[in-house]
Amino acid sequence: MKRNDLFAAGISGFLSLATAPLLTLADVAQNMRGQAIYETRCVSCHHLTLRGSAHGSELTGSAFTTRWGNRTTLDLLRYNLANMPPGESKSLRKTEHLDVVAYILSKNGRDPQDAALALDTPLIIASGAPEGTEGGPAGAAAEPEALDSWAAVDTIDEIARSRSSFTNRTIDRLKPVTDETLRRPLPGDWLHWRRTADGQGYSPLEQINRQTVGHLKLAWVIAMRDGSNQVTPLVYDGIMYLTNPGNIIQAVDARTGDLIWEYAYPYPPESRTLGGPLRNIAIYGDKLYMSTYDAALVAVDARTGQLVWRAVKADYREGYTHTAGPIVGAGVILSGINGCERYKKNGCFVTGHNAETGEELWRTSTIALSGDPNDASWGGLAEAFRAGSDTWIAGSYDPDLNLFYIGTAQAKPWVAASRQMSVGDAALYTNSTLAIDPTDGRIVWHFQHVPGETIDMEVGYERVLVDLDGEKFLFTVGKDGILWKLDRRTGQFVGYAETIYQNIFDAIDAETGKVRYRQDIVDAEVGDTISACPGIYGGHNWQASAYSPETRSLLIPLHQLCADMVGRSVDLVPGGGGFGGDSRSYEMPGANGNLGKLVAFDVDTMKARWTHEQRAMLMTSVLTTAGGLAFVGDLDRYFKAFDVATGTLLWQTRLGAPTHGYPITYSVEGKQYLAVPTGMGVFRALTAAISPDIYQPANGQALYVFELPEAD
Repeated sequence: MKRNDLFAAGISGFLSLATAPLLTLADVAQNMRGQAIYETRCVSCHHLTLRGSAHGSELTGSAFTTRWGNRTTLDLLRYNLANMPPGESKSLRKTEHLDVVAYILSKNGRDPQDAALALDTPLIIASGAPEGTEGGPAGAAAEPEALDSWAAVDTIDEIARSRSSFTNRTIDRLKPVTDETLRRPLPGDWLHWRRTADGQGYSPLEQINRQTVGHLKLAWVIAMRDGSNQVTPLVYDGIMYLTNPGNIIQAVDARTGDLIWEYAYPYPPESRTLGGPLRNIAIYGDKLYMSTYDAALVAVDARTGQLVWRAVKADYREGYTHTAGPIVGAGVILSGINGCERYKKNGCFVTGHNAETGEELWRTSTIALSGDPNDASWGGLAEAFRAGSDTWIAGSYDPDLNLFYIGTAQAKPWVAASRQMSVGDAALYTNSTLAIDPTDGRIVWHFQHVPGETIDMEVGYERVLVDLDGEKFLFTVGKDGILWKLDRRTGQFVGYAETIYQNIFDAIDAETGKVRYRQDIVDAEVGDTISACPGIYGGHNWQASAYSPETRSLLIPLHQLCADMVGRSVDLVPGGGGFGGDSRSYEMPGANGNLGKLVAFDVDTMKARWTHEQRAMLMTSVLTTAGGLAFVGDLDRYFKAFDVATGTLLWQTRLGAPTHGYPITYSVEGKQYLAVPTGMGVFRALTAAISPDIYQPANGQALYVFELPEAD
């Protein structure tokens, strides 16, 4: 077998560990699993050949046997559990460490066909005999001192960047987060994805305001892990819970930036998609809740960073994954799922989980199946080939109505003809707002924004809940740039507005909200090119809007881009499907080189109050505050503050990388802070091509935190 084949087999074995027995590993491929882990986690210090380096001892040959030959496999395992990888020893399970030991021994002459190493059967490393037999010691030997080998110098730089001696600490003063705490968070806290369960992205803090914003200075900054940095920090009682790409949560002193603890979820590498965005986590009681790349939901102790429970929602090997985290409603952990573009048995769904135990309480399909009253909306397509309706973004919750609101994406493949349907087949519950009872998962009402969607114009983003003069409304914007206003009690259409130039719809009924495609879009077959404004990146995308109660305005970040879309044939077989389309993006006509647009819409009149346009695309959500400010960041590394009433630019600062993710503001001990993440993600595939004049570093993932200077 070739080495690459061995590595692939090792990866496969590693990924199966989630179902392996804990106490015995009777798997002949154990050493190959160990090789996969070694090549991922150990080579930077110990080299691919195991020959060692300046910061990692030799793991083969006489140096290794002199040091370890008379000791046992259990001794080596214990040593690795305590020390390896440096600073991250708890990131590997005990069985994974044992696999690495097996691989090391196989490189030192042990026959890989021998019985697998077991946790309860120590072997003498030199002879392979059981502990206590002739030729080896009886009982565990003392663990050797951790010394570095100076056999080579070619990996010193990589090693130096990866080594850490940080030790987790405990938060002693944490008060449990209650339903009432979530409903009415203190002004200085940021407890939900958009601060409050209504999704408004608004803070009542006003220390940083129109008069003081010009004096902002850097308070602290923390580097973050590589990956698509679309994170939302949470802040509770002076502690920031910061998610990193890589399913990592850090507890940080929100005043100083000091790290308190870090939790790294061990996920199979192939389960990470789209650069690994992790848009949000939730907090409730004394726990943090995170959706993982490998389609699980985990609870972590907010005091210690220790795992409390793990609940598997789906099989990641079928493509299931997460890009957004859960929210809490009625004491239930509410979350959707992604990875539904290919044909599979169970399709996409939303779940509710018990906050204390992780038990799944209910599961609601976001695709109408047989027995559902909207089954016929799929035009007779077999259930096995109904794909899409992902939930890319966390939802919102109304505690008075006890309704959880979440948006679904379009049907897959993108183009109706590719999925052997027409735009006349609505394909419920795709491209819809769903109002769900969080206690039982029942869909109370739904509103489908674009039935039979066919050019990747999903409406699956934030749901902003706003009360106006005693009435309850829901606002949302999709890629097409249409702003929708619904009655959130009933789902009844109230109104709409076109926030950006669009040529997709010939008409939108002002009474019902029903849209009508251009005729060439209706008639498009597989292989036909469809031109659309906005294009597949929006219009609007994951960069969330924010509400300003003082001006009764919704501030929406937009991209002035169009695209050509070509639908492709897909295999109508299990595992087939996919997106099924090719596209090319280009500047929107009339944009005059300005790809970024920020617009403030009056939520009463559904008319624009003001508009700001600029060359650089806006790459963060909007943050609004009682200080009369709207904050947003862009591709050109600027973080900006606008007057929420007029759109006047009041302040800006340039950071080390493009701003990205969800800015927040919070206070500690009476002082207000402002935080924004930086670092790119999959949008770089677009921005590098469409904005080559703007420097876009490939790294720079970090969180920048600003403060006002102390008064004299």
